[in-house]
Amino acid sequence: MARQTGIIKLKGTIGGITFYKTADGDLAREKGGVDASRIANDPAFQRTRENGSEFGRAGKGGKVLRNAIRILLQNAKDKRVVSRLTTEVLKVIKTDAVNERGLRTVQDGNLADLKGFEFNLNGKLNNTLFAAHTNAFDRVAGDASVNIGAFSPAIRIAAPAGTTHFKVVMGAAEIDFKEGTSVFESDETAILPYNNENTAAIDLGATVIANSTLPVFQVLGVEFYQEVNGQMYPLKNGAYNALAVIDIDTV
Repeated sequence: MARQTGIIKLKGTIGGITFYKTADGDLAREKGGVDASRIANDPAFQRTRENGSEFGRAGKGGKVLRNAIRILLQNAKDKRVVSRLTTEVLKVIKTDAVNERGLRTVQDGNLADLKGFEFNLNGKLNNTLFAAHTNAFDRVAGDASVNIGAFSPAIRIAAPAGTTHFKVVMGAAEIDFKEGTSVFESDETAILPYNNENTAAIDLGATVIANSTLPVFQVLGVEFYQEVNGQMYPLKNGAYNALAVIDIDTV
Protein backbone atom coordinates (compact mmCIF):
# COMPACT_ATOMS: atom_id res chain seq x y z
CA MET A 1 0.00 0.00 0.00
CA ALA A 2 1.44 3.37 -1.06
CA ARG A 3 0.38 6.93 -0.25
CA GLN A 4 -0.56 9.27 -3.05
CA THR A 5 1.24 12.63 -3.09
CA GLY A 6 0.90 15.66 -5.29
CA ILE A 7 -1.94 18.00 -6.14
CA ILE A 8 -4.05 15.60 -8.24
CA LYS A 9 -5.50 12.60 -6.39
CA LEU A 10 -6.59 9.58 -8.41
CA LYS A 11 -9.53 7.25 -7.86
CA GLY A 12 -10.17 3.94 -9.62
CA THR A 13 -7.90 1.37 -11.25
CA ILE A 14 -5.19 2.14 -13.80
CA GLY A 15 -2.75 -0.47 -15.09
CA GLY A 16 -3.47 -2.88 -12.27
CA ILE A 17 -3.03 -0.20 -9.59
CA THR A 18 -6.09 0.77 -7.54
CA PHE A 19 -6.27 4.34 -6.22
CA TYR A 20 -8.64 5.09 -3.33
CA LYS A 21 -9.33 7.46 -0.47
CA THR A 22 -9.38 6.48 3.23
CA ALA A 23 -9.41 8.19 6.61
CA ASP A 24 -5.61 7.96 6.44
CA GLY A 25 -5.42 9.85 3.15
CA ASP A 26 -5.24 8.95 -0.54
CA LEU A 27 -3.66 5.53 -1.06
CA ALA A 28 -2.75 3.17 -3.88
CA ARG A 29 -2.23 -0.58 -4.06
CA GLU A 30 -1.67 -3.25 -6.64
CA LYS A 31 -4.80 -5.08 -7.71
CA GLY A 32 -4.64 -8.80 -7.04
CA GLY A 33 -5.99 -11.66 -4.97
CA VAL A 34 -7.56 -15.05 -5.50
CA ASP A 35 -10.52 -15.53 -7.82
CA ALA A 36 -13.82 -15.21 -5.92
CA SER A 37 -15.26 -18.46 -7.33
CA ARG A 38 -12.24 -20.38 -6.10
CA ILE A 39 -12.60 -18.95 -2.59
CA ALA A 40 -16.28 -19.92 -2.62
CA ASN A 41 -15.75 -23.53 -3.76
CA ASP A 42 -12.17 -24.75 -3.28
CA PRO A 43 -11.80 -26.97 -0.17
CA ALA A 44 -8.43 -25.32 0.40
CA PHE A 45 -10.25 -22.12 1.30
CA GLN A 46 -12.63 -23.65 3.86
CA ARG A 47 -11.01 -21.68 6.69
CA THR A 48 -11.25 -18.51 4.62
CA ARG A 49 -14.98 -19.06 4.08
CA GLU A 50 -15.50 -19.71 7.79
CA ASN A 51 -13.60 -16.58 8.74
CA GLY A 52 -15.50 -14.55 6.18
CA SER A 53 -18.84 -15.80 7.46
CA GLU A 54 -18.04 -14.87 11.04
CA PHE A 55 -16.58 -11.52 10.04
CA GLY A 56 -19.80 -10.72 8.19
CA ARG A 57 -21.80 -11.73 11.24
CA ALA A 58 -19.65 -9.44 13.39
CA GLY A 59 -20.28 -6.53 11.05
CA LYS A 60 -24.04 -7.09 11.23
CA GLY A 61 -23.92 -7.46 15.01
CA GLY A 62 -22.03 -4.21 15.39
CA LYS A 63 -24.54 -2.47 13.14
CA VAL A 64 -27.46 -3.72 15.24
CA LEU A 65 -25.84 -2.29 18.37
CA ARG A 66 -25.00 1.02 16.69
CA ASN A 67 -28.51 1.37 15.30
CA ALA A 68 -29.99 0.60 18.71
CA ILE A 69 -28.22 3.51 20.39
CA ARG A 70 -28.18 5.78 17.35
CA ILE A 71 -29.87 8.68 19.18
CA LEU A 72 -26.88 8.96 21.51
CA LEU A 73 -24.23 7.63 19.15
CA GLN A 74 -24.74 10.37 16.56
CA ASN A 75 -23.44 12.83 19.16
CA ALA A 76 -20.43 10.80 20.32
CA LYS A 77 -18.44 8.72 17.86
CA ASP A 78 -15.10 8.70 16.09
CA LYS A 79 -14.35 7.96 12.44
CA ARG A 80 -13.32 4.36 13.12
CA VAL A 81 -16.12 3.32 15.46
CA VAL A 82 -17.57 0.94 12.84
CA SER A 83 -14.35 -1.00 12.30
CA ARG A 84 -13.40 -0.92 15.99
CA LEU A 85 -16.78 -2.27 17.06
CA THR A 86 -16.72 -4.95 14.36
CA THR A 87 -13.34 -6.10 15.68
CA GLU A 88 -14.67 -6.37 19.25
CA VAL A 89 -17.86 -8.15 18.18
CA LEU A 90 -15.76 -10.64 16.21
CA LYS A 91 -13.85 -11.39 19.42
CA VAL A 92 -17.19 -12.10 21.11
CA ILE A 93 -18.18 -14.46 18.29
CA LYS A 94 -14.94 -16.38 18.75
CA THR A 95 -15.87 -17.08 22.40
CA ASP A 96 -18.99 -19.00 21.27
CA ALA A 97 -18.50 -22.52 22.62
CA VAL A 98 -21.85 -23.80 21.29
CA ASN A 99 -21.59 -23.64 17.50
CA GLU A 100 -18.96 -24.92 15.09
CA ARG A 101 -16.35 -22.64 13.57
CA GLY A 102 -17.90 -20.62 10.77
CA LEU A 103 -21.33 -20.88 12.42
CA ARG A 104 -20.53 -19.13 15.69
CA THR A 105 -22.82 -16.24 16.63
CA VAL A 106 -22.79 -13.03 18.63
CA GLN A 107 -25.62 -14.09 20.93
CA ASP A 108 -23.87 -17.31 21.92
CA GLY A 109 -20.57 -15.57 22.66
CA ASN A 110 -19.44 -13.80 25.82
CA LEU A 111 -21.18 -10.44 25.38
CA ALA A 112 -19.65 -9.20 28.64
CA ASP A 113 -16.45 -8.66 26.65
CA LEU A 114 -18.09 -5.57 25.13
CA LYS A 115 -18.38 -3.88 28.52
CA GLY A 116 -16.26 -0.75 28.57
CA PHE A 117 -16.34 -0.24 24.80
CA GLU A 118 -15.73 3.44 24.00
CA PHE A 119 -17.60 4.82 21.01
CA ASN A 120 -15.40 7.92 20.76
CA LEU A 121 -11.66 7.52 21.30
CA ASN A 122 -11.33 11.31 21.12
CA GLY A 123 -13.37 11.57 24.32
CA LYS A 124 -13.27 8.40 26.38
CA LEU A 125 -15.78 8.20 29.22
CA ASN A 126 -13.21 6.76 31.63
CA ASN A 127 -10.99 9.79 30.93
CA THR A 128 -13.86 12.27 31.13
CA LEU A 129 -16.22 11.49 34.01
CA PHE A 130 -14.59 11.00 37.41
CA ALA A 131 -17.72 11.26 39.54
CA ALA A 132 -18.62 7.90 41.06
CA HIS A 133 -21.71 6.37 39.48
CA THR A 134 -23.76 3.24 40.03
CA ASN A 135 -26.01 1.45 37.59
CA ALA A 136 -28.61 -1.26 37.94
CA PHE A 137 -31.03 -3.25 35.81
CA ASP A 138 -34.26 -4.90 37.00
CA ARG A 139 -34.98 -7.56 34.37
CA VAL A 140 -38.43 -8.36 35.74
CA ALA A 141 -39.58 -4.75 35.38
CA GLY A 142 -37.24 -3.87 32.50
CA ASP A 143 -35.95 -0.82 34.38
CA ALA A 144 -32.37 0.41 33.94
CA SER A 145 -30.92 3.19 36.08
CA VAL A 146 -27.78 5.25 36.60
CA ASN A 147 -27.18 7.25 39.76
CA ILE A 148 -24.48 9.86 40.35
CA GLY A 149 -24.09 11.69 43.65
CA ALA A 150 -23.72 15.47 43.80
CA PHE A 151 -20.35 16.59 42.40
CA SER A 152 -18.41 19.64 41.23
CA PRO A 153 -18.25 19.53 37.41
CA ALA A 154 -14.97 21.47 37.22
CA ILE A 155 -13.35 18.88 39.49
CA ARG A 156 -15.04 15.65 38.40
CA ILE A 157 -15.36 16.19 34.65
CA ALA A 158 -12.36 16.64 32.37
CA ALA A 159 -13.89 18.95 29.78
CA PRO A 160 -12.27 20.19 26.57
CA ALA A 161 -11.23 23.84 26.32
CA GLY A 162 -14.14 26.16 25.59
CA THR A 163 -16.73 24.18 27.55
CA THR A 164 -19.31 26.29 29.36
CA HIS A 165 -22.01 23.63 29.87
CA PHE A 166 -22.53 19.88 29.76
CA LYS A 167 -25.12 17.19 30.20
CA VAL A 168 -25.05 13.53 31.21
CA VAL A 169 -26.91 10.99 29.06
CA MET A 170 -27.73 7.32 29.47
CA GLY A 171 -29.55 4.65 27.52
CA ALA A 172 -30.69 1.04 27.72
CA ALA A 173 -30.97 -1.17 24.65
CA GLU A 174 -32.53 -4.62 24.52
CA ILE A 175 -30.92 -6.29 21.51
CA ASP A 176 -31.89 -9.33 19.47
CA PHE A 177 -28.74 -10.07 17.46
CA LYS A 178 -30.38 -13.05 15.76
CA GLU A 179 -33.29 -11.05 14.33
CA GLY A 180 -31.38 -7.77 14.05
CA THR A 181 -33.89 -5.81 16.13
CA SER A 182 -33.75 -3.73 19.29
CA VAL A 183 -35.75 -1.74 21.83
CA PHE A 184 -34.13 1.43 23.16
CA GLU A 185 -34.91 4.19 25.63
CA SER A 186 -32.73 7.01 26.93
CA ASP A 187 -32.68 9.71 29.57
CA GLU A 188 -30.59 12.80 30.17
CA THR A 189 -30.01 15.70 32.52
CA ALA A 190 -30.73 19.28 31.62
CA ILE A 191 -27.82 21.22 30.14
CA LEU A 192 -25.85 22.14 33.26
CA PRO A 193 -23.23 24.84 33.88
CA TYR A 194 -19.63 23.68 33.90
CA ASN A 195 -18.30 25.32 37.08
CA ASN A 196 -17.19 24.58 40.63
CA GLU A 197 -20.69 24.49 42.11
CA ASN A 198 -22.00 21.05 43.08
CA THR A 199 -24.73 19.61 40.93
CA ALA A 200 -27.79 18.00 42.45
CA ALA A 201 -27.71 14.21 42.63
CA ILE A 202 -28.33 12.75 39.17
CA ASP A 203 -30.83 9.91 38.76
CA LEU A 204 -31.46 8.71 35.22
CA GLY A 205 -33.64 5.84 34.09
CA ALA A 206 -34.82 3.99 30.99
CA THR A 207 -37.25 1.11 30.54
CA VAL A 208 -37.18 -1.74 28.03
CA ILE A 209 -39.47 -4.77 27.73
CA ALA A 210 -40.24 -6.45 31.07
CA ASN A 211 -39.13 -10.06 31.59
CA SER A 212 -37.09 -10.04 28.40
CA THR A 213 -34.75 -12.96 27.72
CA LEU A 214 -32.50 -10.84 25.50
CA PRO A 215 -29.26 -9.07 26.46
CA VAL A 216 -29.63 -5.47 27.63
CA PHE A 217 -26.82 -2.96 27.06
CA GLN A 218 -26.49 0.14 29.21
CA VAL A 219 -24.54 3.13 27.92
CA LEU A 220 -23.48 6.32 29.68
CA GLY A 221 -22.12 9.51 28.18
CA VAL A 222 -21.26 13.18 28.62
CA GLU A 223 -21.96 15.88 26.03
CA PHE A 224 -20.28 19.29 26.00
CA TYR A 225 -21.64 22.70 25.00
CA GLN A 226 -20.48 26.26 24.56
CA GLU A 227 -22.82 29.16 25.28
CA VAL A 228 -22.65 32.00 22.77
CA ASN A 229 -25.04 34.96 23.13
CA GLY A 230 -27.45 32.90 25.17
CA GLN A 231 -27.51 29.97 22.72
CA MET A 232 -26.08 26.50 23.41
CA TYR A 233 -23.91 24.96 20.71
CA PRO A 234 -22.40 21.45 20.75
CA LEU A 235 -18.73 22.09 21.46
CA LYS A 236 -16.66 21.43 18.33
CA ASN A 237 -19.68 19.61 16.87
CA GLY A 238 -19.48 16.97 19.60
CA ALA A 239 -15.93 15.91 18.72
CA TYR A 240 -15.07 15.29 22.39
CA ASN A 241 -18.38 13.91 23.64
CA ALA A 242 -18.03 10.63 25.51
CA LEU A 243 -20.18 7.48 25.30
CA ALA A 244 -19.37 3.97 26.52
CA VAL A 245 -20.98 0.64 27.37
CA ILE A 246 -21.10 0.49 31.17
CA ASP A 247 -22.96 -2.79 31.62
CA ILE A 248 -24.44 -5.75 29.75
CA ASP A 249 -27.11 -7.84 31.44
CA THR A 250 -27.77 -11.33 30.08
CA VAL A 251 -30.07 -14.14 31.20
